[in-house]
Amino acid sequence: MSALTRPTRSHHTTRRTTRRTTRRTLLTVLAVALALVWAFPVYWMLNSAFLDKVTLQRTTPTFLPFGGSLDNFRTVLQDPGFLRALGISLLVTLTTVVAAIVIAFLGALAISRFRFRGRRTFVLALLLIQMLPAEGLFIAQYKMMSSVGLLNNVLGLAILYTAAVVPFTVWMLRGFVAGVPVELEEAGMVDGLSRTQAFLRITFPLLAPGVVASSVYAFLQAWNEFTVALVVMTEDQARTLPLWLRGFVQASATRETDWGQVMAASTVVAVPVIVFFLVVQGRMSNGLVGGAVKG
Repeated sequence: MSALTRPTRSHHTTRRTTRRTTRRTLLTVLAVALALVWAFPVYWMLNSAFLDKVTLQRTTPTFLPFGGSLDNFRTVLQDPGFLRALGISLLVTLTTVVAAIVIAFLGALAISRFRFRGRRTFVLALLLIQMLPAEGLFIAQYKMMSSVGLLNNVLGLAILYTAAVVPFTVWMLRGFVAGVPVELEEAGMVDGLSRTQAFLRITFPLLAPGVVASSVYAFLQAWNEFTVALVVMTEDQARTLPLWLRGFVQASATRETDWGQVMAASTVVAVPVIVFFLVVQGRMSNGLVGGAVKG
């Protein structure tokens, strides 16, 4: 009997393996197709940035920038408002990231590690704040910034960005802080460390992935934000990069939109985000590995 059942079991095992391989192959093909669909607009932006206006206006699309040039990028970089807008965006974004991470980290630590009166109300308030539409706050934000003299000011815009980013960042960091057992800190305190020392030496290194992920979120939100900056930064000398890009497109539209220059400007605006993410991605991986070893 055993000799008769062996081929049957082997046959079932082979069929199961074949189904699993087929399913994995189909999912891989689907994932690659979705990735290509997602990446095509980015590719088309880069491709168009190297082509001149005449080539882009042809009825037959050009999928490879053969014969292209860097003229569009030169025009963008020589624009008098680009470097100024770049400096303002960098300053506002970095200020927002640092302030949001510090405030959100302390808030997440308080929610996860301490029990105090009003804790649940505070958590509920974070949820309610996320439900408020940004457009409904424009008038109040404008009047508030105007009353304290922070219109067209980097600090004023950074304050508004920080206030918008902090609630969700607290929620992100709260999950990371709650995922680190409090017993680790208690073990350190048994060995003679104070609560602060135990947190800084044991818990904080394990939270590196959460801090990095939160900083990426804060960076993207502050760098790409347009509507709040449009309301608060009304002067041409105080424009961020998204506002400069809008003005750059409108300036081109007075004669005829040069999509090559528009795509080149969009590419230049996206480069700092890509560089930041590539740098932080390695830090995030190192933090995850370090946390696993130390845990």
